[in-house]
Amino acid sequence: MPLCCNTAADYLEAAREMADTGRPTLARLLAEEAADRTSDPAEASRILTEFTGSSLRQEDSP
Repeated sequence: MPLCCNTAADYLEAAREMADTGRPTLARLLAEEAADRTSDPAEASRILTEFTGSSLRQEDSP
């Protein structure tokens, strides 16, 4: 995993590593950050589709 995440690609790489090591919740959170940093809405949607599950972000909670 990169030491510092600055780009969507960094977060996406970290998300995939977390998914591969059995940490799906962390993978989803990292994928959400990657999607947020992606300017193309279609690509952001594709990223979120790759990492299933509900958002656990505080700001997304009702």
